[in-house]
Amino acid sequence: MRILGIDTSGKVAAAALYDSEAGCLLAQQSVYTKRTHSQVILPLAERLLADTGLQWQDVDGFAVAKGPGSYTGLRIGIAAVKAMAYALQIPCVGISTLEGLAWQNLSWQGVICSVMTARQALVYAGLYHSDGTTVTALRPDGMQPVAELSEQLAALGEPVLLVGDAVEEIPAAAFLHAASPATKLQNGAGICLAAAQAAWQTPEELFPEYLQLVKAEKDLQEKQRAK
Repeated sequence: MRILGIDTSGKVAAAALYDSEAGCLLAQQSVYTKRTHSQVILPLAERLLADTGLQWQDVDGFAVAKGPGSYTGLRIGIAAVKAMAYALQIPCVGISTLEGLAWQNLSWQGVICSVMTARQALVYAGLYHSDGTTVTALRPDGMQPVAELSEQLAALGEPVLLVGDAVEEIPAAAFLHAASPATKLQNGAGICLAAAQAAWQTPEELFPEYLQLVKAEKDLQEKQRAK
């Protein structure tokens, strides 16, 4: 199965093409950009297909980071995948951004903590375990204070690989190891690897998962509390 995975959850726009039957990553490309993801992500995907001599019709399924991450970025990526899946009549699947980060560090054997900047002293955090072949979640993804996460990681009593754009926000400790620059930020490969193990969806079933309320929801709650 040829899976085209994209990630628009952060400042990196990433796309990857994976052949699950051959167990081969056919192509990948990521760009750390200030441009809007809507300007970048489809040209990235088209370039991957052109470089591998494939066409859109050769893709069997689309995968996309569904969150957490930038509200705007996630909406762009999910809308693009929904449209392509509709047009080609093929399945799609949303993958946790944090899970994708863990999968792209599959070679680490042990605990992986994916951390992304949220707001103030909070981070999005996901805790996973890799055996070098597959990645499993140790708990649901969530948002929490940096200090609380640091205490939880220390309590594990074992080495932990940190990955994501909030790695530098976690206080350094001997048991903590930062992922390499090649796999620290989203590169699309992890989204494809996770998708190969996931249950496929229809476009109607694909939605973002922000892990926190969007601004409109927060404003509504504040108005209701003020009454």
